[in-house]
Amino acid sequence: MEENDAYTNMAIDESIVTAIHKGDATPTLRFYRWKPSAVSIGTFQGMKEEVDIEYCKQQGIDPVRRITGGGAVYHDYNGEITYSIIIPQSHNLVPHDILESYSIICDGIIRGLKNLNIEAQFVPINDIAVGGKKVSGNAQTRRQGCLLQHGTILLDLDVREMFRILKVPQEKISDKMIKDVTQRVTSLKHILGRKIEFEEVSKALQRGFSDALAIELISGSLSGEEMKIARKLAKEKYSTDEWNFSR
Repeated sequence: MEENDAYTNMAIDESIVTAIHKGDATPTLRFYRWKPSAVSIGTFQGMKEEVDIEYCKQQGIDPVRRITGGGAVYHDYNGEITYSIIIPQSHNLVPHDILESYSIICDGIIRGLKNLNIEAQFVPINDIAVGGKKVSGNAQTRRQGCLLQHGTILLDLDVREMFRILKVPQEKISDKMIKDVTQRVTSLKHILGRKIEFEEVSKALQRGFSDALAIELISGSLSGEEMKIARKLAKEKYSTDEWNFSR
């Protein structure tokens, strides 16, 4: 499982889209963590409206804009796994209907969690819940003839820190607000009653995606061209104020 900063993670996802579009890569599934911790916003959001930039600077948290939609997400290095899957739109795993494609791909997470003895459900449009509480959020875009979907699986949850990052004024953070969130969102640690290792989750999810999509996963690494494109995108796009503060 990879560990990259926010700008590199987003750049790699886009570089794979470009490589598949050119015919230089095959459908790809990645699992990764964010080092250091980060906050990502949806492509249509405004960074200053969603994120406490000063607090992020103080804590060494990377802010980045995704090319997918959806809301702002705190990516805790110690608290989540992120996956991305990139597939040509012409592939039989990519129906034209967006909701149907979410359901098909999210089934990989549901089956992966089942491997951990966790019963999860798909909650349209793009969430996965356990016992009615969200444990995974997902976002999707279609560009260059490819579908890119990425999402998070919460291993642990620090609600107070999430509030600090996502621009909830400190004086408004109350025990009631925290309780409200924990009634709607959960983590694998809370569900299982124990700390769970990243490698255990990653392996369970790999089997889940393999079963759900009826595919054989072959371990691989980025090509030299993919890394070249990713480095360029990280430097010239994802780490720039022009991109991250463009709205």
